[in-house]
Amino acid sequence: MSEPTVFYPAPLPTVGRIVHYALTEQDVERIRAQRFATAANEVAAGDVFAAVVVRVWALHPAPQCNLQILLDGPDTLWVTSRVHGAEPGTWAWPPRAG
Repeated sequence: MSEPTVFYPAPLPTVGRIVHYALTEQDVERIRAQRFATAANEVAAGDVFAAVVVRVWALHPAPQCNLQILLDGPDTLWVTSRVHGAEPGTWAWPPRAG
């Protein structure tokens, strides 16, 4: 007889956790503006970067988090009140390696 499938509740975000964040067009414009005279790799809407949860505002019904996005360059981007999801402008848990 096989073992039953066990579903665990989704983990809640907490300060210091690493998540993935997908950039929006507005994020890209902000990054390009702050990089005016800085050499760094190009960004595009939909690009996914690691982000550190710096504040959790609400846990129910959907956790809202402030994040520091770790860009591929000498800079970061601060975004506020972002929720879990799969589209640009949202954060997601990194997939487990296999």
